Amino acid sequence: MKRRNLMSVIMAMILVLAMALSACGGSETTTTTTKAADDGETTTTAADDGETTEPTGETLKVGIAMPTKSSERWIDDGNNMVKVLQDLGYETDLQYAEDVIENQVSQLENMITTGVDCLVIASIDGEALGQVLNKAGEEGIPVIAYDRLIRGSEFVDYYATFDNFKVGVQQATTLIEGLGIDAGEAGPFNIELFAGSPDDNNAYFFFNGAMSVLQPYIDDGTIVVQSGQTDFEQVATLRWDGATAQARMDNILTANYSADVQVDAVLSPYDGISIGIISALKGAGYFGDGKKPIVSGQDAEVGSMKSIIAGEQYSTIFKDTRELAKKAATMVDAVLKGTEPEINDTETYDNGIKVVPSYLLEPVPVTIDNYKEAVIDTGYYTEADLQ
Repeated sequence: MKRRNLMSVIMAMILVLAMALSACGGSETTTTTTKAADDGETTTTAADDGETTEPTGETLKVGIAMPTKSSERWIDDGNNMVKVLQDLGYETDLQYAEDVIENQVSQLENMITTGVDCLVIASIDGEALGQVLNKAGEEGIPVIAYDRLIRGSEFVDYYATFDNFKVGVQQATTLIEGLGIDAGEAGPFNIELFAGSPDDNNAYFFFNGAMSVLQPYIDDGTIVVQSGQTDFEQVATLRWDGATAQARMDNILTANYSADVQVDAVLSPYDGISIGIISALKGAGYFGDGKKPIVSGQDAEVGSMKSIIAGEQYSTIFKDTRELAKKAATMVDAVLKGTEPEINDTETYDNGIKVVPSYLLEPVPVTIDNYKEAVIDTGYYTEADLQ
């Protein structure tokens, strides 16, 4: 019995060895797909049996810091960015700070701690992120500034935005056209000036661009600023807040205007501010059966587009956030793959430490005359969105 048992064991071992040798010499192979952790690319070895294994590397993560959900444009920016980056194969972490600087700093610190591979930041205060960007630099995390330049840090690699000086030029030009000055109307015309938030670098570009158009008319008396408030510090609107703008417009109207002296136009840098200005003007008897001042804007937000269609707000500047999101995402993709992103400006945006290589997209002025072509035909809005 013992010899028979021993022979059975030997035969079983021989059978197992034969099966193993047969498997090693077979013609079938398997496919192995791996995700490279350093460049996000997928590498595949050839196979003929259709089987795959799960990726062995980690999907790279991009942290996206947006300032607030109180403006629909930032909601669109965030959603567009997530879509494009996820289509490229990246994981995303999108955070909104509701215009609280400390919230944004905390969110960025958390992103760095949890291990993002790149940061895209639309800053609330362009000068408040120095320390947290130092941490990003220490960790080797590249930073893309999104639409708002981040100042005072060497750790800003690239900047994706629109031509912000041109935005201001376009805003002022729509006022000149709306008043008929370009067609020979002599004036004088009463204009009041509003600017964006003093902690946003873009606000200065918008204002300087606009004043490059308006200042010659102010100097020759074609345009009169009855309030006398023409310096940026006097006309800035903290956090781009519409209610703050409305209160300031109320005060200007009370102190400087009457039935005999009326406002002809208002330079507004942003649609949310425009709506506040228009509310103040309505409260003072403008619009409806009264005089309709020319009011500019920016971002082509739904409320302002409806206002333009209704004959109230005169103009806005359309900045297609879908295109901005694509451009920022391609910058991220290039940086994480170790290549150079496409840029078209290496001179304009000095953040106080360095000139940040930038890509500037083209803004589009919009009035009642071209709004369908600009925002509906391009698929940004539908007709139903603006009803």
